[in-house]
Amino acid sequence: MNANSLFGIHEQALRLHDRRSEVLAANLANADTPGYKARDFDFQAVLREAMPGRSLPAVALRVTNPRHIAVAPLPPPLGDLQYRVPEQPSVDGNTVDAQREQAAFAENEIGHQATVRFINGALSTLRRAIRGE
Repeated sequence: MNANSLFGIHEQALRLHDRRSEVLAANLANADTPGYKARDFDFQAVLREAMPGRSLPAVALRVTNPRHIAVAPLPPPLGDLQYRVPEQPSVDGNTVDAQREQAAFAENEIGHQATVRFINGALSTLRRAIRGE
C-alpha cells in the first residue's frame, strides 16, 4: 500500500489548493497597489495534468557516482500563472477585483476543506482496518 493508492489525486489537489490560496491572497493583498496585475491558474487543468497514469515531463537528477541514492524524478513546476482580464479596468492599471478574488478564495477554501475531509476519511478507514473494527 502506498500514498497514491490510499489518497489518489487528493494529495496533489491539496497541494494545488494551498498554492492557489497563496496566489489569491497575494492578489487581495495588492488590491490597492497601482499597476498590480491579478494572477491565477486553472486549477482543474493543472490537476488533470497531475492525475496518476498521465505521462508528465519530469526533471531528472544527474547521478555522478554509482553509490548515490536513486531519486525519483521531480514533478514539473506549477503551470504558468495567468493574468486575469479585468471586467472593469481601473485608472491606475490595477486589475484586482476584490469581490472576485474573495469569491475565488472562498471557493478554493471549500475545495480545500473537502479534500482534507476525504483524506481524513481515508485515514479513519485505515485506522479502523488496522484495529480490526
